[in-house]
Amino acid sequence: MTKQLIIERTLKVINQLPEDKAAEISDFADFVFKRYEENELSKGIQQITTDSKAFEFLKKEEEIYSMNDLKKVYNE
Repeated sequence: MTKQLIIERTLKVINQLPEDKAAEISDFADFVFKRYEENELSKGIQQITTDSKAFEFLKKEEEIYSMNDLKKVYNE
């Protein structure tokens, strides 16, 4: 089903409902949109963080410890 058909079907149903029930659907649509918007914002922030060079220094950090520094070796 296309987005346009979904919209038309939903409008047809909303027009048949009493005002208080139509308001519930409007509130739910607002809730779904806000959740979608927050998810998109989170994805954008994650992408910016991934593309950022702010933590680049961690990749160049030298190894301070080696396996020889361990007192006891697990899962060998």
